[in-house]
Amino acid sequence: MYNQSDFNIDDEMIDELRDLGYELNDYSLSDSDFRDLDFDGYSTEDSGMILDVPYVPSDEKIVHSLLDLAEVTNKDTLYDLGCGDGRILVAAALERNAHGVGIDIDPMRINEAIEYAGHTGVEHLVHFAEADLMEVDISAATVVTLYLLDIVNIKLRPRLLDELQPGTRVVSHAFNMGDWKPDQQQRCGSINLYKWIIPAKVAGSWEWQTSKGETYRVELKQKYQEVTGKAWLNGEVAQLKSALLSGDLLELIVQTECARPVSFLMRCEPKQLVAAEGNLQATPALKAPKR
Repeated sequence: MYNQSDFNIDDEMIDELRDLGYELNDYSLSDSDFRDLDFDGYSTEDSGMILDVPYVPSDEKIVHSLLDLAEVTNKDTLYDLGCGDGRILVAAALERNAHGVGIDIDPMRINEAIEYAGHTGVEHLVHFAEADLMEVDISAATVVTLYLLDIVNIKLRPRLLDELQPGTRVVSHAFNMGDWKPDQQQRCGSINLYKWIIPAKVAGSWEWQTSKGETYRVELKQKYQEVTGKAWLNGEVAQLKSALLSGDLLELIVQTECARPVSFLMRCEPKQLVAAEGNLQATPALKAPKR
């Protein structure tokens, strides 16, 4: 629920928005078939605010589909950014015993959400706050749900990537993240639902030893969850056949001309990549200077 002046849009973002079909001052919806959207009765006169992301409640089927897509369990802490009347968090608490935090800039919606949570008896599991979703601390989330606009998602994207832990699931009702491709996409009736898994940051040069005394080195480039790069074995050029990143898990498959491919499954930790399975990797992969 923001105005264009709140975004500080730079040239790179303008180009990306135009790739999505936007022109400046054009806030048209990115999907032409939104049967659940009804703007006829929408008004901001009561609150005195201009809301560029209007409050449109999600259909019950979409709420359940989002929770299924995010695989929400009782171990999760779900943050709903732009929570409206709190129906997503209340459903997650009632049906999955999940904790949740709802953020909305509209005090009327927050009051509705608090009342709804109390009426359904889940107020001990959920918390609602009137706040700016571009500023509120989201680092505790294991799941984030969104029903914003493409332009808001793109502005929010750096915060999601930088502040959430690798493996955190982000799901969005109807609107995407620009050139950050979803890890999963599905339809609920006529509506697109998107899911992203926050990737660990693995770009750079890494070096490790195996239990056979071999030294592997890779140089990785990264764009979101997509990873490419080069590999060496004992200083000799090898082939990095595959680099798959999902959350904090990185699988590298390296092959030389005279040997079978070797697979390493690593878990990304601060400043190191440790073996996630098997005993072939004898030492953690550590950052190495480029050669």
